[in-house]
Amino acid sequence: MNQEQPRGGVVRYWWSKADESLASAQREVEAGAFAFAMNRIYYADFYAVSSALLDRQTSFKKHSGVRAAFHREFIKKGMFDSNWGKFYDQLFEDRQEGDYVALIDFERDYVLNQLARCRDFLIHLRPLVTSLK
Repeated sequence: MNQEQPRGGVVRYWWSKADESLASAQREVEAGAFAFAMNRIYYADFYAVSSALLDRQTSFKKHSGVRAAFHREFIKKGMFDSNWGKFYDQLFEDRQEGDYVALIDFERDYVLNQLARCRDFLIHLRPLVTSLK
């Protein structure tokens, strides 16, 4: 077995975690747990970006490293529209607030909008991940 095969499996694993997180976000919205939904929305994108970076033989242990590499490898190189970079950054901030700020709450419409945009994010990023083809 060459090194490409295991890496491809891990790329697919992280992408499946993105799909699972997106489904979990939908369930949290339906339950009215909007802060938990924002957490899952962020993680859907985080896992997808991690998958895409690993597909390019790059990985990081910290969220900040994944964020920086996403901007460097996809946004600055013109592979992904800069609005998606801003969206990813906003999700990171929302997740931070939802997880660590007391008494924070998100409006249902905002969460639904972010969930829809997250789905679009994954749709646009997936073709750039060659191990998923």
